[in-house]
Amino acid sequence: MAISIDDIKKLKELTGVGLTDAKQALVEAEGDFDKALEAMRKKGLTKAEKKGDRETREGIVDSYVHSDRIGVVVEVNCETDFVARLPEFREFAHQMAMQIAAMNPAYPIPEDVPADVYEAKKAELLASDALNGKPSDIAEKIVEGQLKKYFAEQTLTEQAYVLDDSITVGERIKQQIAMNNENIRVSQFKRIELGVSED
Repeated sequence: MAISIDDIKKLKELTGVGLTDAKQALVEAEGDFDKALEAMRKKGLTKAEKKGDRETREGIVDSYVHSDRIGVVVEVNCETDFVARLPEFREFAHQMAMQIAAMNPAYPIPEDVPADVYEAKKAELLASDALNGKPSDIAEKIVEGQLKKYFAEQTLTEQAYVLDDSITVGERIKQQIAMNNENIRVSQFKRIELGVSED
């Protein structure tokens, strides 16, 4: 069975392991990329995830202005001042500012969505006329899928990455974690659009 070199490289970038380990995982998963990634996570080979609990007290604040109409200020954190000063880390922070300008997320990560906001959206979807006559368990499953899609669009890490829509922003962050060998997170941001005020 032929394993795509592009898949091997992508798996290597996402997990921070060597090419041999990435290839072996794909062989064991019979070429299924998602299965290989999941298997590596279960085995604890994903360095990015191992670093995910480390404290991030350093970092930078970056900004981006698009066409004098949209402005973004973003705080991107890492573990050390050394990494914070690296050109590739600064470029990554700028990419995150561009992502926020383009896609207008409301929250950095899913855990930041307030429970009352989630429940209000769930109630709104459950009250939809489209669900009339459907059994409650089916309606719940439909709404669950709608909620996942809606909040994926609202949450930075779940959004498609604008510079490579084959991955999510969360996966792009993991690539940067593997590259810099430190935990990295986007902790807060503010987006201002000309003529648009917050609710």
